[in-house]
Amino acid sequence: MKTIDLHTHSNYSDGTCSPEELIILAEDKGLSALALTDHDTAAGVSPALEAMKKLNSDLEFIPGTELSVDYNGKEIHMVGLYIDWKDEEFIQKTSHYVKLRKERNIRMIRNFNDAGIPITLEMLQEGNPDTVITRAHFARAIIKLGVVKDTKEAFANYLGKDSPLYVARQYMDAFDAITLIKKTGGIPILAHPLHYKFEEKKLHTMIRDLKDGGLVGIEVRYSNHTEQDTHFVGQLAMKYDLLPSGGSDFHGSNKPLIFLGTGRGTLSVPYEYLENLKKYKESKSDR
Repeated sequence: MKTIDLHTHSNYSDGTCSPEELIILAEDKGLSALALTDHDTAAGVSPALEAMKKLNSDLEFIPGTELSVDYNGKEIHMVGLYIDWKDEEFIQKTSHYVKLRKERNIRMIRNFNDAGIPITLEMLQEGNPDTVITRAHFARAIIKLGVVKDTKEAFANYLGKDSPLYVARQYMDAFDAITLIKKTGGIPILAHPLHYKFEEKKLHTMIRDLKDGGLVGIEVRYSNHTEQDTHFVGQLAMKYDLLPSGGSDFHGSNKPLIFLGTGRGTLSVPYEYLENLKKYKESKSDR
């Protein structure tokens, strides 16, 4: 069976593989298709396409992004597949939120420095000034400095919202994100819906609201899903007439137990998902 991965990250956000390394790994894994969905940017898409040309790759590549957005005061994530990564409005709006994130990161660096932890911006960028820095970068830095032993401890003691070192972020509105993705010709998909820990009634309300706002798909298959979770989200997809999608949420060594294509070892996203997404896109482009 042809398998795909529609949720991955490179070192243009908080992954550790370059776009070229990601393409090579996808081919080594025997994937039929790969989407690059870096956080709040699509800057890694062009390097990925250049790598594919250089490698003469026949991998089916889908340009994408994963936007961090606000839904009623709660951070959720919206994957956009088949986006026009060169669209001026998309670049302008995502760049604005990346700028806000950078300002927030500078404030957090100062907080860490004031606490006697010598984090620098260069340390977080790790040689890639285009990286969209997330708290995962801070976690990696303080692990290297010997402040904590692992990511779990980093978030529990230094990077959680109750930490005095934490600085809150500003997010794009969820409905604005759906509109933006669609304006670029993309397909908006709710990422990892069970990740937000909503009780079931609230989860249904959110999905119904987002569907009314233009949501097209939902991640049914995901690295952290049990068989029961996959069945449950599959039922949600059918109930709200959403296209199923799925992916590993691969981050390289930042999430060492999650592998490209296979997640925690049992993930398998069928090519049929992509076929249905392409049919949707074609139906819209014909109008």
